[in-house]
Amino acid sequence: MSVQRNDWSLQRKGIIDQERHKERIKDAIKKNLGSIVSNESIILSNGRKTVKVPMRALDEYKFRFDQRKRKHVGQGDGKAKVGDVIGRENGQGQPGDAQAGDNPGQDYYEADVEIDEIAALIFADLQLPFLEEKAKQAVQSKTTRFTEIRRTGVLSNLDKRRTVMENIRRNAREQGKAKIGGFKKEDMRFKSWEEEVRYESNAAVIAMMDVSGSMGEFKKYIARSFFFWMVRFLRTKYDQVKIVFISHHTEAKEVTEEQFFTQGESGGTVVSSAYKLALDVIAERFPPRDWNVYPFHFSDGDNYYSDNEDAVKYADQLIETCNLFGYGEIGEEGMPTYRRSSGALLSIFADRLKNKERFIGVRIDDKEDVYPALKQFFGKRNVAV
Repeated sequence: MSVQRNDWSLQRKGIIDQERHKERIKDAIKKNLGSIVSNESIILSNGRKTVKVPMRALDEYKFRFDQRKRKHVGQGDGKAKVGDVIGRENGQGQPGDAQAGDNPGQDYYEADVEIDEIAALIFADLQLPFLEEKAKQAVQSKTTRFTEIRRTGVLSNLDKRRTVMENIRRNAREQGKAKIGGFKKEDMRFKSWEEEVRYESNAAVIAMMDVSGSMGEFKKYIARSFFFWMVRFLRTKYDQVKIVFISHHTEAKEVTEEQFFTQGESGGTVVSSAYKLALDVIAERFPPRDWNVYPFHFSDGDNYYSDNEDAVKYADQLIETCNLFGYGEIGEEGMPTYRRSSGALLSIFADRLKNKERFIGVRIDDKEDVYPALKQFFGKRNVAV
């Protein structure tokens, strides 16, 4: 007599490998969020829902020889002399090798990943800081909530599970056997709903970007990368947020979202013009008694020298008026670490602003600094308001 049991896990090998593959992609994204956030294929996705993310190939399990524990034992043909090289270990080529190597490298491939999946990982720990309840002018948001089960209703609201259960109960009562079949009108159960009105705190974000002649391609790309993720974050997590876009050189003007992300650079820089326009917009449309207001400004730190006093004055007013004022300063691409220093405007703000509790200044010298800047501006804070 023999007993045989099928190993059904073999039938699920494809599913198991698929799940393992998804986990590896997720881990690869988590470990490389800094470079992924500033990836050009995402920033310039232009409405595409998926992007390609490079990751290492997933090897199957196999035995490998550990070169580190190897005992070097060999045998010659008796003709070798002292100092002769009788063999070399295989290894990967090193930078600076005079000749091309013949050893295999590591395989990489590009995985198609939905931008929404990447966004969910990026936004997991982000929120609007110092968000306050603005109950007086809170915006109503209606939601539909199913609260009751009825015997009549429209077929689109049919509760299938409850209908099947009622059918089984009726058959058990009438035929003495619990089974499914012979549905009647009296078995039908329908969901009914009511509209629930909830109130959400108003929030307005003012995005300001320097578009002067000194904002080259790298600086402009960094600023747009930050604002790309900021806008996506706000629209993903907050229903009632309003976003105002302001571009400035020597003069500031309110622009559309498309103009904000595509406008070229020219002219000099007068930072106070952007701050003054932001204060006018706040006073006209977003009074602080009813709105949480967050102005964010990105620049390269260069400002017309005689405008610094006004820039500090208006920045102080923004801090007093708003929940948080964020300033990001962009350095030169490829600048050595020992030559990096804060620009003039960031240093001035750090020294002269009166209320520094609601001010955050960051320095960005590399594409991978965009993600830490997002976390610094929108990271969770354990501060009671």
